[in-house]
Amino acid sequence: MKKSILTAIFFLAGCATLQAQTRLTNEEYIDRYKSIAIAHMERYGIPASITLAQGLLESDAGNSPLARSSNNHFGIKCKNNWTGKRVFHTDDAPDECFRAYPTVEASYEDHAHFLDTQPRYDSLFVYSSDDYRSWARGLKAAGYATAPDYADRLCRIIEENQLYLLDRPQGEALYVARNRDRAEQAAGEFIAESSVTSPAPVPTDRVDPDDYRVTINAYKGYNIYETNGVNYIVAKKGDTFESLSDIFQVSARNLRKFNDLKGSVEPVPGEQIYIDRKKSAWGGNARHHIVTEGETVSSIAQSYALREKSLRKLNRLNRTATLQVGQHIRIK
Repeated sequence: MKKSILTAIFFLAGCATLQAQTRLTNEEYIDRYKSIAIAHMERYGIPASITLAQGLLESDAGNSPLARSSNNHFGIKCKNNWTGKRVFHTDDAPDECFRAYPTVEASYEDHAHFLDTQPRYDSLFVYSSDDYRSWARGLKAAGYATAPDYADRLCRIIEENQLYLLDRPQGEALYVARNRDRAEQAAGEFIAESSVTSPAPVPTDRVDPDDYRVTINAYKGYNIYETNGVNYIVAKKGDTFESLSDIFQVSARNLRKFNDLKGSVEPVPGEQIYIDRKKSAWGGNARHHIVTEGETVSSIAQSYALREKSLRKLNRLNRTATLQVGQHIRIK
């Protein structure tokens, strides 16, 4: 009898240890599902930050009993039209019926479909996919959850984890670069405080945002991309503004003007060339850009599809002003 009790104790202790070892952190959860959230944003218009914040909150980063037993990461209940598998779980009331899914991916797909097809959420889709605050308030107002501070919780998760980066063009690249920069900074701080001599770091290539460009159209051999709501192409070898003028039916003079260029300068292969007029302010959630080595007012303006004149005016920078690494530049 004693042996059986001891065996049971060791078994339960082992299960508890295994559960502790397999618990997902917020960072691991985001890395695992961010691509799905971005794909659903592009398909449905739901901010990727909102999808991930709801997943983190509703499923405790995939660790809740409901998430583990049924792959339900968004707390969606059965309702009358649900014909799939069901599980019963105590939430607002005892033994409530919740949807069960064969995979987590199926839960994410049902979440997007649920918001897209339920009439009470129709008003949310008037908001931009980078306006996570309005989406959070709208979800609470539409009755997604009963917690009075539900919108505040979502916004706090988004801001603490900088999930709003995923709502921007090339958002996954921005988020990956941010994570790596934070890791490098933490490692640097540790080395600076340590008395142990460390080997020289192995150089790693930085994330190239160009690898994450999403083609929104193709025209006469050129992929059309978009930043800040402005269309651009990537210049090829042999391109001139006159040749691009013939292709896109925009005068060479205007193309130079759109890209803050003067005189007879021509595109450089691989250069981002806007074929629409750039904006006076950034349309995303970020308000500042932190200057890195080698950046200029012109290069920052080009990165965010901002007019150089507007960017200088916003920051009270004259033509001769130089930027310092780490300097904060307003973009809206």
